[in-house]
Amino acid sequence: MEHFRPAIRWAVEAAQEKQAVDITVLKLSGKGAFAEYFVLCSARSQPQMQAIADAIEERLRRENVRPAHREGTFGAEWLLLDYGNFIVHIFSESARQYYDLERLWRDAERFDIRGPEDSPGRDAANESDAARL
Repeated sequence: MEHFRPAIRWAVEAAQEKQAVDITVLKLSGKGAFAEYFVLCSARSQPQMQAIADAIEERLRRENVRPAHREGTFGAEWLLLDYGNFIVHIFSESARQYYDLERLWRDAERFDIRGPEDSPGRDAANESDAARL
C-alpha cells in the first residue's frame, strides 16, 4: 500500500483505523470516468460510516487536502467524499451490494486492500500491482 499516491494511501489508512470492511481501490484512468480512482469501503453501522468519513477528512485535512464535495448525512446508506482525482465511497453493506460499483466499473483495475484480519501471506500480487498506482 505504500506505493499508492499519498492522499489515497492516507484515506485507506484512515478507513482501516476505523475498521472499514472490504476496502477496494479501483483505478479508473482511461475508462471515461470523472475521477482517476475510487476508494470503496463498507461499514457495519451508521455511526461507523460517519466515523470512517470523519477520520478520512481529518487525516487528509492535516495534509491540507480538502474534499471538493461531500454527499450523504448521518443515516444515509452511502457517503461520498470527492477529492477531485479520487472519490471515496463509504457504504452500508447492503447499499454496497445494491449499487455494486465494482460490477459497474468491472473493466477498471482493482486493488483489494488487506485488513489487519487478513493473513500476511495473502496474494503477493496485490502488493506488486499497487506499485503501479
